[in-house]
Amino acid sequence: MKAIDLRAKSDEDLQKELLELRRAQFGLRMQVATQQLTNTSQIGKVRKDIARVKTIQREKAAAK
Repeated sequence: MKAIDLRAKSDEDLQKELLELRRAQFGLRMQVATQQLTNTSQIGKVRKDIARVKTIQREKAAAK
């Protein structure tokens, strides 16, 4: 996910995206716990996407 794409989204869309990413993160953690996840790099990608969304949210809040 690119930061440019996130900046084009509204606050409500960013909140939905964050919720979706957190659900994905939870699912990946459960797969790790049950030893079903083979590609563990997905966890890092989701964490970075969450950080991007939160950063864009903070930027938009500071601009207001």
